[in-house]
Amino acid sequence: MSFLIVDSTTWTITILGWIIVFAALLFLVGIFLLVPKIIQGSIKRSLKEKGKTNITDDQLEISGETNAVIASALYMYLNENHDDESNVITIKQVRRRYSPWSSKLYGMNNMGFPK
Repeated sequence: MSFLIVDSTTWTITILGWIIVFAALLFLVGIFLLVPKIIQGSIKRSLKEKGKTNITDDQLEISGETNAVIASALYMYLNENHDDESNVITIKQVRRRYSPWSSKLYGMNNMGFPK
């Protein structure tokens, strides 16, 4: 039953691993929540510099459908640069000459059977 014995190093590594994973997840959640606010703030600032002062937050939000259309347009534009291939598969047969080095016949022992 030695597999049930766990030393303190194992627990330390386990707990430290969990802490690192959850800290990274919290960091990513913070970034995902903070970046849209920063972008909206910069858009408001640029609109105020242009003289438009009566802009509400609802007017600055972009719907999910609009984001999907923008993403698909970018995907189609960036993949347009690739060459169109002929979609023809060519298979070349390679003829291997006989070699005694690859023959299994020479690897067998001829012991002979008693009669």
